[in-house]
Amino acid sequence: MPGKTPSDSIIGDKLNHIFYSAEGRVIVTIHATNIYRIQQFFDACDRHNRKVAIDGKYLERVISIATREGFLKIPQHILLNWEKSLKCPVQELAILSSGSDGDPLTPMSNLADHIHKKLRLKENDLIIYAASQTPSNEKAVTNAIDRLMSQGARVVFGKDVHVSGHGSEEDIKLMLQLTRPKYVIPIDGEFKMMKAHQEIAESMGVQPSHVFLLDKGDVVEFSNGAARSSDSVPAGHLLVDGLGVGDVGNIVLRDRRLLSQDGTVIVVVTLGRRTKRILAGPEIITRGFVYVRESEDLLDQANHIVSNVLSKSLTQHVSEWSSLKSGIRDSLSRYFFDKTKRRPMILPIIMEF
Repeated sequence: MPGKTPSDSIIGDKLNHIFYSAEGRVIVTIHATNIYRIQQFFDACDRHNRKVAIDGKYLERVISIATREGFLKIPQHILLNWEKSLKCPVQELAILSSGSDGDPLTPMSNLADHIHKKLRLKENDLIIYAASQTPSNEKAVTNAIDRLMSQGARVVFGKDVHVSGHGSEEDIKLMLQLTRPKYVIPIDGEFKMMKAHQEIAESMGVQPSHVFLLDKGDVVEFSNGAARSSDSVPAGHLLVDGLGVGDVGNIVLRDRRLLSQDGTVIVVVTLGRRTKRILAGPEIITRGFVYVRESEDLLDQANHIVSNVLSKSLTQHVSEWSSLKSGIRDSLSRYFFDKTKRRPMILPIIMEF
């Protein structure tokens, strides 16, 4: 972003104005590690004679440590435990909330969906989302705010209650001017952001060959004061499924996605080992594809297609199970798509007797 990132200090006056206009409870969802913003919240509560209840074990732990080490100065008379806060008049109460891992979105979303363990919306509630929207959570934040507003809550968010923790263009230039690095490795953010960082570094005199734009797994090797690109290492998402770690790959995910979208069709047929004729079936079983009682004609025709494919293949002395299954799968796939515009996963099962 061009320009300079505003100072956190400007938020204090804005919080005071917001607290002054609040008629009911003030509920602030915040990053648990944003110590300066937490201090501003307590200062506003003290100034406007509001008691404070803290929601979130991670947040409680951060506040306790920061207070003990002298980074937070909290008037003890304004703190309430949760039980006492329930008896406090709404116009005298403020609640500071954060998720189990310190995020501000979870408590706000849970409050909007009526699944918060401790909180329920009340008349005249004021919700403050004291965090930035990022490309990864923008939709979720917007949806949560919409749901809260549709239920009558007043929600304050954006530049009135938060400034970015990321430096803008002039801040990055100042950092480069003060540190004068030999090498620059932009990290975090989208590629266009790292590219912009590269251009800023080069404009400040860093050699183009000394700026590294890295992808996941890329390695920069430092040796004797010099840096160079090296080999890549395996990197990326590691999926945990039940007791398995890393054993679910793209093919399994693709199959699960297909099952969730268009369902599955299982075709069971029994062939004679010697006669090579159909002894039983075909029987078609569906799950998540169509409602059987309303699709009898569709499935009857599918039965005929399977029978014809098998009869034709056996007449031509094609007895390899893989060829028979492939023929069934291809024929049914075309038929179902023509009739329903859906592509269920088709699993042929052939038995010999």
